Amino acid sequence: MLSPNSTFYPRPLGVTPAASLPQSPSAPLETSRQLVGDDQQDAYYFRSLEEAGIKLNGPQISAVRHGRGPILTLAGAGCGKTTVLAARAGYLMEVSGVHAGSILLVTFTNKAAAEMKDRIAALPGIRPAAARAVQARTFHSFALTLLRHYGVQEDIFGEPRAQHTVLKMLLRQHGMSEAFQPESLLAMLSAWKMQGSDTADLPEQSQEERDAKKVLLGYETWKQERGKMDFDDILLRAAALLRDPAVLKPLQRRFQYIMVDEFQDTNRLQYEIVQLLAAAHRNLMVVGDDDQTIYTFNGARQESILEFDKVYPGARIVTLDINYRSDARILGLGSELVARNKRRRDKRLRAAGQRGDAPRFATPANAEEEAAWVVNQICQQVEEGLYTYRDMAILHRTASSSRAVFEQLVLKDVPFVQHGASPVFYDQSLIKPLMDHMRLSLNPRAMDALPSALGPLYVSRDAGLEWIQRCEQEQAKKYPLIHLSKWDKLKPFQQEQVKERIKLIKSLHKLKPIIAVQEMRRQFYDKYMESGDPTIFTHYKETMLETLDEFEAAVKKFETVEEFVQFADELSRRHREMESLRRSQDSDAVQLMTIHRAKGLEFPCVYWIGASEGIVPHSTALRHDIPEDQKAALSVQQTDAELDMALEEERRLAYVAITRAKQHLYVTSPASHHGKPADVSRFLLEAFGMEVPDKRKVREEGQGNNQASYRDHGSRSYSGRDNYSRTGNGNRYEGTREHKKKAGTRYTADSQPANGLMQRPPIQGGTGQRASHVQHDRQRSAMNHKDQREMEMLDERDEDRLSEQRGSGIIRDHKAFSTPGLHPRATQATSTSSPSRSDSNAAAAGVSRAERTETVAVWKCSSASCKAWLRQKPALPSGKVAKKTTSGPPACPLCSGAMIAGTREVPVTNRFGK
Repeated sequence: MLSPNSTFYPRPLGVTPAASLPQSPSAPLETSRQLVGDDQQDAYYFRSLEEAGIKLNGPQISAVRHGRGPILTLAGAGCGKTTVLAARAGYLMEVSGVHAGSILLVTFTNKAAAEMKDRIAALPGIRPAAARAVQARTFHSFALTLLRHYGVQEDIFGEPRAQHTVLKMLLRQHGMSEAFQPESLLAMLSAWKMQGSDTADLPEQSQEERDAKKVLLGYETWKQERGKMDFDDILLRAAALLRDPAVLKPLQRRFQYIMVDEFQDTNRLQYEIVQLLAAAHRNLMVVGDDDQTIYTFNGARQESILEFDKVYPGARIVTLDINYRSDARILGLGSELVARNKRRRDKRLRAAGQRGDAPRFATPANAEEEAAWVVNQICQQVEEGLYTYRDMAILHRTASSSRAVFEQLVLKDVPFVQHGASPVFYDQSLIKPLMDHMRLSLNPRAMDALPSALGPLYVSRDAGLEWIQRCEQEQAKKYPLIHLSKWDKLKPFQQEQVKERIKLIKSLHKLKPIIAVQEMRRQFYDKYMESGDPTIFTHYKETMLETLDEFEAAVKKFETVEEFVQFADELSRRHREMESLRRSQDSDAVQLMTIHRAKGLEFPCVYWIGASEGIVPHSTALRHDIPEDQKAALSVQQTDAELDMALEEERRLAYVAITRAKQHLYVTSPASHHGKPADVSRFLLEAFGMEVPDKRKVREEGQGNNQASYRDHGSRSYSGRDNYSRTGNGNRYEGTREHKKKAGTRYTADSQPANGLMQRPPIQGGTGQRASHVQHDRQRSAMNHKDQREMEMLDERDEDRLSEQRGSGIIRDHKAFSTPGLHPRATQATSTSSPSRSDSNAAAAGVSRAERTETVAVWKCSSASCKAWLRQKPALPSGKVAKKTTSGPPACPLCSGAMIAGTREVPVTNRFGK
């Protein structure tokens, strides 16, 4: 067992010892073996499932047996919904005699669709041909096949970089290069289309709205002229096609039974497609969980589940409430937490999962301490053999909130896979201009840093660089930016701005990094980034400001700009080195991802970081907690009802984070966020029976202060910090504390052959005649290889869009693995867990790695518990004089301890990882 860790405790900070840990009741043990007697007509089907190891519980049996008519299946987290969907498809075929081709099963990702077909194929008695005939598709796959069948031949234009390039071109043509962010424009356009609205009807009340509409209409025209459509167009055009009775009726006859997975994630347009297909027979089964509706910003509608029986009167409602995933105490915490939401269908999950341990909580001082605690705990768990790295996941709310833990993982050589974020925080498009200004302060002729400096000067990068390079050929300058002050294409005030910017750059290296960043933000950067209409791009701006605040928090621990830039460059270099050691998908590595991305996944051990007010719940959902005079200054005014809905979605997000854990759950709540005090998340306190007061009422009564009290249901009052005192090393509990120290809108189309969509199955008991307009036509209905390649990127693209409300930049998965030999236990676990890899391939990979390594001088942390190391700064070429710097080794960037000189074998990479 894991030895006790003094930083994690049985209750969150601020919870009284009298408060008991919520725990879900145990589920009954009866399965189909006891519940379905041998004398029942369908007993043979359930006996065959049992022989295959599939033993269904009572609610699952009820859902599987459902025949005709609408049914809403409420599937709690970890309650076996995929098993139910596959088993019902088998039941329809084996017991009810339904032809396999009459079943349409719709989900959101390629992976889910493929898993569904595999599950159906693995059912006893299901012939391979029947399994292939079941149409298990994504919404986009279904829609695209339909369009292709009816002659739509436009190419798919779905690559985000290409879309951004086109929008940037259009923005330049309209003189709006600095007015809008392409990411935000595309997000706005997508949200509009997913409501089923036409682009021509985009709002145009303000000048900014009119400008945005002009650019977006230009984008639509650009696509039409070149015969292209994006992923949103596929759904929009398919829905329009289905409104034609001549198209719809054959499909209604074709698909007699429709099942929809992850129903809570459907947007208005997807729901309309489902309703049209099911309108004639109403044989519709939807499976979902309203408590996991966390994508409303992308069009998901909780009303789809809450009002299903109103849309379909007489619909059956079955609740899958037996959880096979989590320990009863982990499940109890999640269930008690989400039960505080008012807009939900009432359900209480029962536990049938493997027993683990009770959730553990910690309150580190800030994100840096939080990251150190989490990574140290992970290393300890691996060293003690409790878990392998792949068993553990670190979940965070936003991309920026993973910065500190990312640095700890990289610098301590912990193998990890990062999903859906930029490779390194300091390389993000939002942060890079500030970094490059500091690089220019250290080396004014750092030509690769110049492009980032041109944007904030409102100068075209391409044209500006061309001018600088031309002038440099004639006469080189110490500060190449100065050439812009003589450029006749700039107005006089812009030329003066160039001179002022150079003055600022010259001064930056003399300042502390935190002062340098704040000065850049104050003088020009915040104004530059905040251009555009705040009523349209609020979510993007909130993400942007949050990222910049996180940047300020990151630089506080550094004394000089040179030290900080060297650290950031080292971090990027080390990450590239890890990238060069990439292995197979099943490598032994910690999973680092946002909570949004973790939905649908499960892990033996989960670390949920950032469980503090302002993070979860996010600050955008807490505006009702700010004074009225400050609220009036907000760019977008929201009603109390809208804020309550936003807060409920944040609570659902916390529920999703908790219910990813199987045996162990660790929750950390930093006591400060971006330099400001942060209380433990109200969601955790509520789950323990505490009541969080309405701060508006507290202010009105003149009682508001930083020590806001929480009350439990027994009306006893507890101060948020009255029974605790903090030390620099962690939490110290005093007084009555008796804590014991114990430790893919996800839309996608799959690559399934398209000729099955319009092919009508044989009519039972006779022959039928197909309508002429749905004749099988391979050339028109088959999805070509280009379609497939375009669609393959859709899972990842939309998973990334879902991971943040409105994130910026090109986002992809990144993997990082430890330097060989650093973690013998992890290396051994990885090698033994991948027996399928051939010896020859492994040997070749080993030779490749050996050929690309070099010995470099490094600084190593002298602390035995800290494995951080940094590459020493290379010697300057002869003839160059170094700037005056402090002598001796630097302080460790993780633990601030002393560092000693040493050497290390590292892969050979350049700045671009080649």
